[in-house]
Amino acid sequence: MEPSAVTRILLDAKQSHALTFADLGAAVGRDEVWVAALFYRQASASLEEASLLVESLGITNRNVVMELTQPPLKGLGPVVPTDPLIYRFYEIVQVYGMPLKEIIHEKFGDGIMSAIDFTLHVEQDAAPDGDRVKVIMSGKFLPYKRW
Repeated sequence: MEPSAVTRILLDAKQSHALTFADLGAAVGRDEVWVAALFYRQASASLEEASLLVESLGITNRNVVMELTQPPLKGLGPVVPTDPLIYRFYEIVQVYGMPLKEIIHEKFGDGIMSAIDFTLHVEQDAAPDGDRVKVIMSGKFLPYKRW
């Protein structure tokens, strides 16, 4: 998936200012994962958030602010992702998707985990055999309505 023009502008500015997503999250009062999602147009910002972000990055193009406030077209598209890191998440769902579904249904009943009322955090766990990536997902349970 090729990044959009706005994504490229944001990433270039981030790199040129040697900022992290955590730095930018602190500047706008949001989590680093949310800021990264905003960069990749998987989230939309308020006018205030977009303005703070663009200012933090030293971007003078006001069109970037307006773009960041628009509801984006979300998702990676209809194809299986080929980037190795992104593919691993796809692989996790292929292998553990049905077991997760069954366990969620056992614990909560018939429903889904929201990806709208949702948070995602990434942590680094030091381990003797190599650092580990810890991904923490928290989504509101939404039971299916019966009528």
